[in-house]
Amino acid sequence: NFGAGIDHIDVDAAAARKIIVSNTPGVLTEDTADIAMSLILSVSRRVVEGANVVTNGQFKGWTPTWMCGRKLYGKRLGIVGMGRIGQALARRAKAFGMQVHYHNRKPIPDMLAEELGATWWDDLDQMLARMDVISLNCPATKDTHHLLSAQRLTLLQPHAIVINTARGELIDEEALAEALKSKALFGVGLDVFEQEPVVHPGLIGLPNVVLLPHLGSATIEARQDMGDRVIANIMTYQNGHRPPDRVIPAML
Repeated sequence: NFGAGIDHIDVDAAAARKIIVSNTPGVLTEDTADIAMSLILSVSRRVVEGANVVTNGQFKGWTPTWMCGRKLYGKRLGIVGMGRIGQALARRAKAFGMQVHYHNRKPIPDMLAEELGATWWDDLDQMLARMDVISLNCPATKDTHHLLSAQRLTLLQPHAIVINTARGELIDEEALAEALKSKALFGVGLDVFEQEPVVHPGLIGLPNVVLLPHLGSATIEARQDMGDRVIANIMTYQNGHRPPDRVIPAML
C-alpha cells in the first residue's frame, strides 16, 4: 500500500491466504502533524473565514469585536491516538503553549510523556468532556469506527474544536453536522471524510468548518519517501526476505 493506512485492506483474509501486506509508515508523520496543527490554527483563529472576507471584498476595516476567534496558548489539546503522528502533533502543540493530554490503549513511556508534557487519560469520555481541542490521530479499526459518535459529541464543550487528519470513519459525520447546526461546537477541521471523496452536505459552506482534500502527506518529500518505501518492500520480498513494513493482524 502506497500510504500508512490499511483500513481498506482485509489484513486477516490476506494473512489466511499467505498474501503479504506492507505499507509506508513513518515517512509521512511530520507532514500529517503539520496539517493537523494547521487545522487547529485555522479553525481557532478563523483564518479561512477571514481570508474569504478579504477575497470577497467584504473587509471594511478593523473593529474591536469583529472576527474574534480563540487563543491557543494555555488551552487543552486532547489527542486521541498517541502514535508517531500524535506525538509529532504534541510537540507542535507544546511549542504553542498548549496543555497536551492524550487517550491511548496504554500510556506512552514516562520519559516520552515528560518530554511532551503529556497527560494520559484512561477514560476517553472523561477526557473529551474537558478538552478545548480534540484531535483524532488513531487508525481506523472495528473498535474505532464512529469513535466520535453522536453520544460522545454531546460530551464536548460548546467552545470545543474537533480536528480529524486520521480516517473519516472515526467520526459520525451525520451527528457532527447536527452538532454544528445546533452550535454545540466552536468549529471543525477535517482532512478526511467518512465517505471520501464525498463530503457530507451538512459540513459544506459553514464558516466555522475548514475542509481539506486529504492533504496529510501531500508534500513532495513525503510522497517521494513513500514511493521509496514501496520499492524497498517489493525488492526485499523479491530477494526472499521479509518486507521491512509488513503488516500482520497482531499489529492492528
